[in-house]
Amino acid sequence: MRVHRVVLNSRPGKNGNPVAENFHMEEANLPDKLNAGQVKVQTLYLSVDPYMRCKMNEDTGTDYIKPWQLSEVVYGGGVGVIEESQHANLAKGDFVTYFYWPWQTKAILEGSTLEKVDPQLVDGHLSYFLGAIGMPGLTSFLGIKEKGHITVGSNQTMVVSGAAGACGSLAGQIGRLEGCSRVVGICGTNEKCSILVSELGFDAAINYKKGNVAKQLREVCPSGVDVYFDNVGGVISDTVIRQMNQNGHVILCGQISQYNNDMAHPPPLLPEVESILKTKNITRERFLLFDYKDKFESGILQLSQWFKEGKLKIRETVINGLENMGVAFQSMMTGGNIGKQIVRISE
Repeated sequence: MRVHRVVLNSRPGKNGNPVAENFHMEEANLPDKLNAGQVKVQTLYLSVDPYMRCKMNEDTGTDYIKPWQLSEVVYGGGVGVIEESQHANLAKGDFVTYFYWPWQTKAILEGSTLEKVDPQLVDGHLSYFLGAIGMPGLTSFLGIKEKGHITVGSNQTMVVSGAAGACGSLAGQIGRLEGCSRVVGICGTNEKCSILVSELGFDAAINYKKGNVAKQLREVCPSGVDVYFDNVGGVISDTVIRQMNQNGHVILCGQISQYNNDMAHPPPLLPEVESILKTKNITRERFLLFDYKDKFESGILQLSQWFKEGKLKIRETVINGLENMGVAFQSMMTGGNIGKQIVRISE
């Protein structure tokens, strides 16, 4: 069977900006027969995420992310439907998800690696398993639960950078649900600021591309910052940390502003900022989602419940077609998405 797939065509370089042309679509053959334990799947939705920028380098800079290989199929989070099965626990018509889904229209996968998903958890919105009811949702939820130290009734203020992205748009809402009394987002356009406040329940939002961020932050966080959900790193994070209160907590989720730079991850802080962390006893620890696998199931159920109750609003930016994977990736890396960036491969 002939299928279409996307391969890594070129690397942007450790300090380069990724472009759509780094990816290339080609045809490939699938075997006609399945081996025992295998399934054939039709791809429905694929995910592009900031961490993937590290995978474009020969050296990802981390010990837990493997690089994509040139001229080989790219992979990441995906959702699809089983067309044929030789696995005892999976049947034709089952919906499944996988963290290493190949960027192909159809694929043959080992059934034991797949997770069956229940469409009822997302009211039929299968793409949500790649966003709010999937990895980004779990990252936001468990990051806040494990590293945020939020106490109901203690009048804590949370700031979220990259607040209109897949994790950030959820983190602010979850921070509120967990007990923060004030939630402020930082993002890159006035439209995003408006959506954060009018749709997603943030108390205020700052467009970091306009005006003095430090001054605006003081105005919208008059009592300082207690919890900082950090998606971006760099200058924005330095600015937030400078306004954090004693015994505050930084949830180190992502550092997208630094992913196009050749440096260790997470990138080192300025000596002045490191000094603030020590003087004010502010925690800033690396957060790795897969260290908390035992909490995935309960986390997904909680996220689904909040969604069904209308307490968790979900935003997506959807691009159609496998041929547009590179376009979607480039757009996501430059802030073109609101909420989770998804590519729809097939209905």
